[in-house]
Amino acid sequence: MGILNDDAVLIEPGKNSGDPTMVTVNCPDESGLGSTLCRIILEFGLSITKADFSTDGRWCYIVFWVSPDNGSPKFDWDSLKNRLLSACPSCLGSYYSSLQSSNVSKPPSLYLLKFFCRDRKGLLHDVTKVLTELEFTIQRVKVTTTPDGRVLDMFFITDAMDLLHTKQRQTKTCDHLTAVLGEHGVSCEIELAGPELESLQRFSSLPPEAADELFGSDLSSSSNKVVLTVDNHLSPAHTLLHINCIDQKGLFYDILRTSKDCDVHIAYGRFSSKVKGYRNLDLFVRGTDGKKIADSKHQDNFCSRLKEEISCPLRVIIVNRGPDSELLVANPVELSGKGRPRVFYDVTLALKSLGICIFSAEIGRHSTLDRQWEVYRFLLEERREFPLASLRSRNQIVDRVTKTLMGW
Repeated sequence: MGILNDDAVLIEPGKNSGDPTMVTVNCPDESGLGSTLCRIILEFGLSITKADFSTDGRWCYIVFWVSPDNGSPKFDWDSLKNRLLSACPSCLGSYYSSLQSSNVSKPPSLYLLKFFCRDRKGLLHDVTKVLTELEFTIQRVKVTTTPDGRVLDMFFITDAMDLLHTKQRQTKTCDHLTAVLGEHGVSCEIELAGPELESLQRFSSLPPEAADELFGSDLSSSSNKVVLTVDNHLSPAHTLLHINCIDQKGLFYDILRTSKDCDVHIAYGRFSSKVKGYRNLDLFVRGTDGKKIADSKHQDNFCSRLKEEISCPLRVIIVNRGPDSELLVANPVELSGKGRPRVFYDVTLALKSLGICIFSAEIGRHSTLDRQWEVYRFLLEERREFPLASLRSRNQIVDRVTKTLMGW
């Protein structure tokens, strides 16, 4: 994003095996930076065990303690550092800042990755795992299975390294996929997704009944598990927001993205280690005018939105699609247009762990009255162990997918 000293991001391993790694970010501040950094950490499959941060609106200092979700000792910390550095604003002045803003607004190039191979259990997750490890973001996907047991997968992806236009990056990607697919692999092609491929990205609309069940559910019982306390007396310049809630994957990201979208700026914060499965957070916040949030209506709207986003950042249901069963997963889209990281990865992992095959899959967008949602659709194949007409089997699938997504 600009010229920065490598010391802007420092990564220090834990002293003992199993201890979290400390990631320090010390750079100029900009609106939404904390949310962006948390998003990158989530994309890399890391959990934030605790965090401290402060900013005066011009410079920020943030310390994250993170651990890999899978507990693997092998992790590419250099890639994480490079991604975090790329998100840090330069300190070269307003001229360069304006140039950076124009660069940030430029959308990344979209590519179509297409491969055709024999189907097998867990194939979709294995492919998703490779793409995630190579730092690709899956924007859209079309997966179809043919009657003769073959599968055509079309992934619309963006490259965090911005190198997919090179032959070397394309060859490396296909080689990694071929190594995973083994004898199942047949062909692999990558091309820039131009306007002529727009029809392949179309998302079939949700039936009204499914949309009502997915987005019209009452979340009041879930939001009661989140306790928010607002204090305007402790600090002369900030509103203190204290949050107590169940720990879950992406919690810090959900809080910061919601604050950003609601134009609430966090000046100081502490994300404490979990105790008996619960988290405590103290946030000193201000409005867009730089003052504490004194308006009761603004307070109520923000707290209500924050409770909803913390208690239910994702929706998971199974519905009938003709004679078949379809798994639907939805998450809100940020105002910036970005969806939630690693959802496709986690859902396919959960289904693989249950031994459930996916006949077809789609990712698309759905708009309700007040927001846009990213929706994942998985048409599931019937299994003897999981008769999909059974309510018990459906509940077991929804429970496993939800727990994988939430890190429970």
